[in-house]
Amino acid sequence: MSGPVTQALTTLRASAKGRQKWTALPFFTGGSADAVAAQIDDRIAAGAHVLPPPELVFNSLVLTPLDTVKVVILGQDPYPTPGDAHGLAFSYRGSRRLPASLRTILAEMADDIGVPMPRSGDLTKWAKQGVLLLNTALTVEAAKAGAHLKLGWSALVDQAVSAVSERQPTVVFLLWGGPARKRAALIDRNKHLVIEAGHPSPLNRLRDFRGTRPFSRANAWLADKGLAPIDWRLD
Repeated sequence: MSGPVTQALTTLRASAKGRQKWTALPFFTGGSADAVAAQIDDRIAAGAHVLPPPELVFNSLVLTPLDTVKVVILGQDPYPTPGDAHGLAFSYRGSRRLPASLRTILAEMADDIGVPMPRSGDLTKWAKQGVLLLNTALTVEAAKAGAHLKLGWSALVDQAVSAVSERQPTVVFLLWGGPARKRAALIDRNKHLVIEAGHPSPLNRLRDFRGTRPFSRANAWLADKGLAPIDWRLD
């Protein structure tokens, strides 16, 4: 009997809709997805508490199909506290204070477009408008940040960025921090807008994220290309 992440992978393959499917990427067709899922299922069987819940591991791909992507934001790995992560990069459903990086992102958004600082950290609204919120690793273990960064998820991120660049006509890529910015080489800048900045983490000593106005710049680009802007407000 297959494990819960393998079952979630099967569900994704069965339910993916649209002319261009994420599940057509080599990561899914060549066995890599199955191998990663099997490794994670082995960890679960051994007693590891894997986050987010298996049914939400592929949430970013479910909520933002490939042919709807207008903006890409790359994160690292899910929050390692149960109840916080739900499959979208930086998005937070916990009951405590907003995580520091997300708080910085939302403060920049509020200043950039002139709205109040949102109370919610749930970015589902962005995802449903075509903002792909994809982590470098789609899973983590409770209290073990970065535990799954080397399991093979990064191949999915590389392929997803390349596919969006190749197949979508006009996309804004918001690359924050070193790991995200390394993927700029995968993007066709003749078609797309790439906005690079430092990571919003308070551990970023350069403090080169605030003031970069990525949200208004993204919307201006989309509007110039005849596309509907993103409503970044969360409340």
